[in-house]
Amino acid sequence: MCMRIAPTTRLRTSLAAVGLFLPMAAVARADDWPQWGGPTHDGVWAETGIVESFPSEGLPIRWRAAIAMGFSSPVVAGGRVYVTDAELLDPRVRETVHCFDARTGQRLWRYSSDTDHPDWIFMAGQQRGPGATPVVRDGRLYVLGMFGQLTCLDAGEGGVLWTHNLLRTYQLRDFPTDGSPWLEGDLLIVAIGGKPGAGVVAFEKQSGREAWRALDELSTHSSPFVVSAGAARQLIVWTQQSIVSLCPDDGRTYWREPMPTSADYAVATPVFHRDRLLISGLMFQLDPDRPAASVLWPSSRAVARRILSNTSTPLFRGDHVYSARLSGSLACLDARTGETVWETRGVTDERTGSSIHLTVQGDSVLLLTNRGELIRAHVAPEGYREISRAPLIEPTWPFGGRNVAWASPATRSAPVLPPCGVSFRLIIPGWTPAAR
Repeated sequence: MCMRIAPTTRLRTSLAAVGLFLPMAAVARADDWPQWGGPTHDGVWAETGIVESFPSEGLPIRWRAAIAMGFSSPVVAGGRVYVTDAELLDPRVRETVHCFDARTGQRLWRYSSDTDHPDWIFMAGQQRGPGATPVVRDGRLYVLGMFGQLTCLDAGEGGVLWTHNLLRTYQLRDFPTDGSPWLEGDLLIVAIGGKPGAGVVAFEKQSGREAWRALDELSTHSSPFVVSAGAARQLIVWTQQSIVSLCPDDGRTYWREPMPTSADYAVATPVFHRDRLLISGLMFQLDPDRPAASVLWPSSRAVARRILSNTSTPLFRGDHVYSARLSGSLACLDARTGETVWETRGVTDERTGSSIHLTVQGDSVLLLTNRGELIRAHVAPEGYREISRAPLIEPTWPFGGRNVAWASPATRSAPVLPPCGVSFRLIIPGWTPAAR
């Protein structure tokens, strides 16, 4: 039997900024982190002057700020941090966008609104917050709420420039809209699984008017992703029925690979390198001359063989892929064949629901785990070598008999890390957003 949480129950957590710089080092200012995956959507932090080994007393906390439940990544732009959350005030759900000073943590503004929601949001074990990561560009902040409230805000002051209730307009299911928005030229593209023919919808980013819609397919927790390949820009979308490539200008289909997948496993964001496209554990070879693709590996069509992790996005570097596995281990795969080069245990707990988020920084990688630990390590085809590890945030979300933290970090001059209670559980255990 499902239980409703008390109307006064509010799950609280915090946002933390952590210092990772060498004392007195000449630090070059890196790019902002204005969207899911960073400035180039590849999880690379182009900062210098980072400590090689973490202090024995732990990493210094520069500031903390209290927020409510949220599952998306923060974003950082123009010296500001933006993050979303939700409060469950039965029978109301209030979603909020927060804006903080990235240096001091001072709250600069907030925008709150009550959102349409299904009744299950108040059931014990089903409580959650927004999962899609906002995107900032040209002084505007684009936010997709957890049940389809799409809003464009003035990034400076928080004023509403336009907003749409996608749940009503596109007959959305009672399913979270967790795929992060994608900005492509003058268009804002969202994967929402709507009707009729509105699995993916593009809006004019300035006015909010619909530009095109495509696909009669259900959405997942994976975010849409655009690649330049085959003499074209290709919008890659992972639905519950397929992997599909669309023209981002008008939504017409370039190619499609059937792949019936439960949304609880369709989480990872597509990653791209040279002429290869990886969707969790399914590798495509992209045609160099036209927008077309063929499956490179695995040969099996079994979904279980095509999923590396249902919590984490892989890292694609050169001819190798590094990814968490469903078991919680970290593995290196040959990008040409899919064969395992090495696999290491002990990065995090080997249990359902474990996550490992990978951020490239110089010649090493920062790994944020579901245990709230930050690790600096070298990962290469030759193996995994851990340099340093520090507890960073206290996991607060109950899952599988322990508390976990599932959201990924954002970075700038100091990483701005996600809320401690940034994970959630739906009906099928082991699920978390890519997100975003």
